[in-house]
Amino acid sequence: MRRLKLALLTGAYLCLALIVSLLMWRTGAAPAVGLSAFIGMLGLCFAFHGLISNAFESVSVRMDIETVREAHAILLEQLSRVDARMTELVETVTLDAQRRSDELSTEVHQLEDLIQDMNARLEHQLTHQVAAARVEVRGRSPQSNIMLEVVQDALAENRVDLYLQPVVSLPQRRTVFYESFSRLRDETGRVMMPAEYLAVAEPEGLMTAIDNLLLFRCVQIVRRLAKQDRKVGIFCNISLASLADESFFPQFLEFMQANKDLAGAVFFELGQAAFDQRGPVEARHMARLAALGFQFSIDKVVDLDMDFQDLSRADVKFLKIGAQMLLDQLQEQDGKLVIASLPDLNAADFAALTRRYGIEVIVEKVEAERQIVDILDLDIGYGQGHLFGEPRAIRDAVLAEAEPPQDFLRGALGRRTANW
Repeated sequence: MRRLKLALLTGAYLCLALIVSLLMWRTGAAPAVGLSAFIGMLGLCFAFHGLISNAFESVSVRMDIETVREAHAILLEQLSRVDARMTELVETVTLDAQRRSDELSTEVHQLEDLIQDMNARLEHQLTHQVAAARVEVRGRSPQSNIMLEVVQDALAENRVDLYLQPVVSLPQRRTVFYESFSRLRDETGRVMMPAEYLAVAEPEGLMTAIDNLLLFRCVQIVRRLAKQDRKVGIFCNISLASLADESFFPQFLEFMQANKDLAGAVFFELGQAAFDQRGPVEARHMARLAALGFQFSIDKVVDLDMDFQDLSRADVKFLKIGAQMLLDQLQEQDGKLVIASLPDLNAADFAALTRRYGIEVIVEKVEAERQIVDILDLDIGYGQGHLFGEPRAIRDAVLAEAEPPQDFLRGALGRRTANW
């Protein structure tokens, strides 16, 4: 476009110079004068063109400079706005972080107040029931009284040890859960097995105390494992007496409410007989724990013909079956391997049946490698027993971190032990 304009202007200048030279020739000027007039006029036109072009270019350059200045001013304004916005955003984030920190601190203080209040109520209960237990102790046999005193002293002196046994995945044999056990020690340091102290602990209502101490330590151990980024769960035994105790259970539930973030890592375990014997109170209390997200496990299974739908409604997640008991149930029938209690079901389909109800089978008390071969044929995903690891006591250093406060310990001893 610019070249076309220059060509047209050049043609116009030539025409103008030619016209001037012709006019001078017509007026009688010599040809040399006409030629000089032509050349001079042409030079004058180009000189005038140069001046005009320079003037326009100067104006264009000034306009471009002005445009750049305006753009620069706009850019500076935008940068100022961005800087102000970033400053505001940083202040907002800082204030939000401070607010969250304050909220978290408030929640921690509320949790501490909650535990202190619970301990105060338990301490109050302890004070008002001391006399009654001493009266109840008088009618028992001397041997029972001695064992009861040993158990009471072990609880009062916090001689309750926590043992953990691994539960592994099959066939990898990788530890995915632990089952917790409580063991009491007498004043000489001798470890008492459950068969020794349960005979007096259950009738006297001491199981709530043992359950509470075991639960507290399980919660602390789970939190310790979580800090180490070890995602494992713990099975924690709970007695039917604890679920039926209307004075103990609200405090128990309150503690679990404060630790409901562990719902996927703490599982409460009941025996099959206890589960079948549960009444409306126990079922209601189990439902309240399930409402917090906690699930259950059934062990001590003696009958495989179970109502799996009822187990699923009760939020039972695991079913523990003794290895030898399960293998003894296997039998040949019409050329296929079945379970004696469920003759219409292939033995290999038993685990798949329970999974349809959201229940995983754990074979416990596995003692020998030869049992594993048959267990794997049944498509069972978990195993527990001395073959994979015996129950081991938690080290003293670790257990010291999981010790309950002294007020909690006294309160955990429940209605009966509060009466010593």
